[in-house]
Amino acid sequence: MLIQIVLSALLTLFLIILVRKYASKLLLLDEPNHRSIHTDLIPRGAGIAFTIGALIALYIGDPYFLHHRRYTILAILFVLSIGILDDRHKARPETKFIVLFLATILIWQNGLHINDVGVYFGFDIHFAWLAFPFTYFAIAGFTNAINLIDGLDGLAGSISLLILLFFFYLGYQHNDKFLIEVSLVFIVGLIVFLFFNWNPAKIFMGDSGSLTLGFLISILSFHALKYIPSVAILYLGAYPIIDTLIAMIRRRQQNVPITRADRCHIHHILLTITGSTPKTVIIITSFQAIFIAMVLRLPPNIEQGTYLLLYSITIAIIYKLLILSMQKYKIECYKKK
Repeated sequence: MLIQIVLSALLTLFLIILVRKYASKLLLLDEPNHRSIHTDLIPRGAGIAFTIGALIALYIGDPYFLHHRRYTILAILFVLSIGILDDRHKARPETKFIVLFLATILIWQNGLHINDVGVYFGFDIHFAWLAFPFTYFAIAGFTNAINLIDGLDGLAGSISLLILLFFFYLGYQHNDKFLIEVSLVFIVGLIVFLFFNWNPAKIFMGDSGSLTLGFLISILSFHALKYIPSVAILYLGAYPIIDTLIAMIRRRQQNVPITRADRCHIHHILLTITGSTPKTVIIITSFQAIFIAMVLRLPPNIEQGTYLLLYSITIAIIYKLLILSMQKYKIECYKKK
């Protein structure tokens, strides 16, 4: 395991330096727009570095393990590829969803999917033939949720790091090699990346990073369902999921397409209030950490309806607070023409 840690760290560091050096030639420069926090051209594509670094570390550390999970690794590479394409040329949303559909088929071959979500208010919800569509919906939703929160230096990396640390701990508890090794190499890569991404960022992870991390966390979540109740997944991904749901509700209320990008995500509003990117990131990661701590106390076999209701109430409260904050600080979601 030590060799995997060292390799993941060194390869991520080397590849980040390489991407930064040749970002212009590789067409991996992030140009600021009306939603951007930064005003300069910043290299992006660090997702290439920590993903490739992690996968090579996995292979060298345990080639047999990687071969056994070859469909899953191929799926991760598929998602990484569409992320790179998006970083370079802005891939069409339809193309992303097609790639995620193919990736879902691949991980299905390794037994990674959702068959049921447990008992809610006395009803045992089992999907049967709807298992594949629901699995795909969950993957597409969470993958894009991580992508949506990647708007502040260090934010998406810190949130993903916390979630992966939970999976590592869960794997250690249950002696689960898959959770331990996969989460560990990405944890190491993200720590190296955050040295470059903390405000002021010297490089962004780009869609190559956010899409890959969202997909990876989805995979680990499916695998972890043998140890934790399904409602725990909502708590594990609390900030990305809540931010995405609130954005969809708000846009619906404003009669704009739910896919339309804006400057009214939770991190945008908190940044307006605090005036500091590091403070905003610390507040949000603390929020995420509280929800992860709650998961640690959830027994595997529980009646999950109460926890789902509590989660829904939390969303309603946060939504109301955000609307009030937007009114108080006169926050405009869209650029005025």
